[in-house]
Amino acid sequence: MWRNKMLSLTENEQEDSSRPREACGLFAIYGNEDAARVTYFGLFALQHRGQESAGIVVSNGCSVFEHKGMGLASTVFNENILQKLTGSLAIGHVRYSTTGSSTLSNAQPFLVHVGDEYYALGHNGNIVNAQSLRSELEDRGSIFQSTMDSEVIVHLMAPHLKRGLEKALSIALQQVEGAYSLVMLTRNRIIAARDPRGFRPLALGKLNGGWVVASETCAFDLVGAEYIRDVEPGEILIIDADGCKSLKPFAPVKPCHCIFELIYFSRPDSQIFGQNVYLCRKQLGHELAREYRLDVDLVMPFPDSGNYAAIGYAEESGIPFEMGMIRNHYVGRTFIQPTQPMRDFGVRVKLNPVKPLLAGRKVMIVEDSVIRGTTSRNRVKNLREIGVKELHMVISCPPTLFPCPYGIDFSSKGELIAAKKETEQAIAEFIGLDSLHYLSVDGMVRATGLSKNCFCLACYTGDYPIAPPVKIDKYCMELK
Repeated sequence: MWRNKMLSLTENEQEDSSRPREACGLFAIYGNEDAARVTYFGLFALQHRGQESAGIVVSNGCSVFEHKGMGLASTVFNENILQKLTGSLAIGHVRYSTTGSSTLSNAQPFLVHVGDEYYALGHNGNIVNAQSLRSELEDRGSIFQSTMDSEVIVHLMAPHLKRGLEKALSIALQQVEGAYSLVMLTRNRIIAARDPRGFRPLALGKLNGGWVVASETCAFDLVGAEYIRDVEPGEILIIDADGCKSLKPFAPVKPCHCIFELIYFSRPDSQIFGQNVYLCRKQLGHELAREYRLDVDLVMPFPDSGNYAAIGYAEESGIPFEMGMIRNHYVGRTFIQPTQPMRDFGVRVKLNPVKPLLAGRKVMIVEDSVIRGTTSRNRVKNLREIGVKELHMVISCPPTLFPCPYGIDFSSKGELIAAKKETEQAIAEFIGLDSLHYLSVDGMVRATGLSKNCFCLACYTGDYPIAPPVKIDKYCMELK
């Protein structure tokens, strides 16, 4: 039985969302005379991971230059700006905030000058003990320039930099808890690091004799780089004139890859956790069809997120696949828009049904996730109005019952539909469906081809690999 509870990630956040939201995209390059331009294109490929802000920091070995702005990479940067960002090593960042407000001061990379060196940092994930660390640092005299948890890492490093960057970063990261994939830049080095559990993806590649690092391999494809391997959980890479040096300062722990990267966040043309995202999502659809199959006329997704699971469902079930709703590609992803009125507008104009195809038919809709249910409800209402005979839905993941403290802001007010409604039928009635089925945890994991032991499943099970902040922890204890 699911629990009928409301939850709250933070008390201050006012916006809500019907889709999950993720933190950031990272890109770094070493040894390319057009580093800023290559980084720009890398960020372009990673734009789906964050649309609030974009930034690039570049070094020519002596001087460090930065440019950041609010909005898409294509609007933050232009030819004149890129020509001023001269140097052969750079890091870049696209952001969606899960901690810190949506302001230019919180745009990344975060750049500071300590002693005679510059340090720029870009971070993807969420440090669960950031607030307690920040309080301790402020008590010791640290002055913060932003509200980002990422800045904590720089302050933790500062007292130890006289012992060298490698030692300072190792000491700092051993004090933080949670999810982080990060890239750093100094005048002559690029650094990449991943938390010991490997929550968020990070990959290493090569381009024309130089090195590249990115959140997803789709960025390598766009810039023409060769994928070498994933940055390993708990690994720190130091890239400089001597090559690529690997450090592993942490004791091995059980990996906890975020399975939602495979289900929703990552681009389908990326390799994540050793798996191709497109093929994994198709396999999720196959598992759905094995678990739940009805006598319907056609299978369709709500594009684009449900496309690949819908293909797999149609293949396994033998039911015809159709694109019953057409997406307006000039409307942004609704969950990333910063204000509620903009999100509501996006829901209305984003998808339009093909009336002659759907009217009078029995339809199986395939979705990758349902968080609050409001977007699905509006879309289902639209389909009812054009005369669809029956509407059923299958979802290619289990019900999301618990908030995520590791870098995914599922719902700022905690309005998780599966946590409020006790049964699938109750959720179906809320959305306006004839029936609804969530993929089982076992089916979801089986579709990945990996072991359940390598994933974080906390948003489905409530079993957190790292103790979450007090507000979330209290809520989960109430549920249990």
